Amino acid sequence: MANPPLSIRPADTKADRKAFIALPYRLNADDPNWVPPLKQEEAEKIDPKKNGWFSHAEGQLFIATRGDTVVGRISAHIDTLALTLPPEQGFGPGVGCWGMLEAEDRNTAHALINTAEGWLRGKDMTRALGPISLSIWEEPGLLVEGHDHPPTVMMGHHKPHYQEWIESAGYAGVKTLYTYELDITKTFPPICGRIIAAGEKNPRIRIRNVDKSKFDQEAKIILDILNDAWSDNWGFVPLTPPEIADVGKKLKPIVFEDLIRIAEVDGEPVAFMITLPDLNEAIAPLNGNLLPFGWAKLLWWLRAPKVKTMRVPLMGVVKHLQSSRMASQLALMMIEYIRQAAVANYGATRGEIGWILDDNQGMRSIAEIINCEINKKYEIYAKEL
Repeated sequence: MANPPLSIRPADTKADRKAFIALPYRLNADDPNWVPPLKQEEAEKIDPKKNGWFSHAEGQLFIATRGDTVVGRISAHIDTLALTLPPEQGFGPGVGCWGMLEAEDRNTAHALINTAEGWLRGKDMTRALGPISLSIWEEPGLLVEGHDHPPTVMMGHHKPHYQEWIESAGYAGVKTLYTYELDITKTFPPICGRIIAAGEKNPRIRIRNVDKSKFDQEAKIILDILNDAWSDNWGFVPLTPPEIADVGKKLKPIVFEDLIRIAEVDGEPVAFMITLPDLNEAIAPLNGNLLPFGWAKLLWWLRAPKVKTMRVPLMGVVKHLQSSRMASQLALMMIEYIRQAAVANYGATRGEIGWILDDNQGMRSIAEIINCEINKKYEIYAKEL
């Protein structure tokens, strides 16, 4: 019997959005390295009322079906802030995006991408970037190397054959993102120790823990440094107040004061480093469900997490220091202090840094000097429409 024809429609009803969220759990069930995200968080991500990113973005979800079976999904979206940025930084006028791609087969993937492109053309977009799911700050890029181990918190994981499906749809890679891993039970090379020791003798430098009782104030300090430090980076889109509120709500439970450091020079905050215990280790057994007992298990874990892996998702030094020796010194000091805390207080043995842009030579050099190795590679693709 012939397969039912493929049909693609907007996922606008409650039932279709539920199906949109549910599909990856079926398609990835045979992948031991895929970590099922919490369904509640996935629902909030695609809900314009609960995701502050939609305050400056619009989008459309699509699902593909054969008969009564959902066989694919994709999102098409436009970030209006990204449209105002310089084209040489990746976005700019006429650039729309697609993401959240899942498909049973190559033909379904091509049909979904074509549908997303059609939606973007209808909004006068002339270029498509993907996959970006949904904000550049969430899960950008397709995993193209490193499928043999699970992702850390807030990183994506995709089937290896998606690369060929996307490239055969006419897309070419425009930006590569790396994550680096290291054994944090080992001390860093002697040169790092000498640089750190010199920094410790400098009375101008202070490296401090964040104060969680002043969460909003500390978040503003970090955000101000981030917006300055990253402003020239490819793909940078400033975080808006609604997004900051959402990120704060999401991350506050896994913020631990000794894992987030702020560097001050002459009393002024000039650098930061955020480290998070790998929440994926706790949620992986839950299969996306907080009920009936997932909530209790997660809350118990959060009281005093013991993890194998720590992830450094964000790090920055203000722009006017970035070409100086002090920038590397501050970075190494924060990394070393957090490394010690991660091992002593949380039992961690492994660190992951990233993502890092392929042209960010400053951060890549720091990763290499502390003996990190690339463990995952993500690709962002583009196509003229």
